[in-house]
Amino acid sequence: MTKSDREALDTPWAIQQFLSGIPYNPKEECKSPGRVLLEGSAHCFEGALFAASRLRRIGHPPLLVDLRAWNDDDHVIAVFKEDGCWGAVAKSNFTTLQFREPVYRSLRELAMSYFDLYFNTLGEKTLRAYSSVLRLAKFDDRDWMETDEDLEYIGDDFSSLRYHDLVTPGQVERLSPVSGDLMKAGLLRSDPAGLYKPSKGGV
Repeated sequence: MTKSDREALDTPWAIQQFLSGIPYNPKEECKSPGRVLLEGSAHCFEGALFAASRLRRIGHPPLLVDLRAWNDDDHVIAVFKEDGCWGAVAKSNFTTLQFREPVYRSLRELAMSYFDLYFNTLGEKTLRAYSSVLRLAKFDDRDWMETDEDLEYIGDDFSSLRYHDLVTPGQVERLSPVSGDLMKAGLLRSDPAGLYKPSKGGV
């Protein structure tokens, strides 16, 4: 990516288009935003870190939220506010779990916008909770935006945050399966190597 290309990432949507245009990284690693630029690939967490770093450059604080799943991968999103409402930029192996316009009045509303579209390869709806905001500025002393260091330690910090349930056990028992058409749409252009392998019945 050239300097002019980097400077063109001047809106949340432009950042999303960049992330959507690079390959999904199926490796178990966690590259910094600087390495994402150099290597041209990202998985969910790397994409969220990259998005947060670019949102910071255009005036937003670098913030992440973790969407907690059952029998599936969690999904980390970079969140931002415009006119008092929340939006998100994200990298995902599923087409349905990416950008959200800043029209949601609370983080819970934002998280719920992913609910019906968050499913595993068995067609089970898997989103269960969302975290409080993780503020990345606390890691500035470790140069998280440009370092060659693996950033898995940032993901570990979610364990210190409060999580908020989105559904009750009774609601979970009554969830309907995902339709075949939605499954196909969600998995469009996905990288099979990066897909979570769920267990039948969550066992």
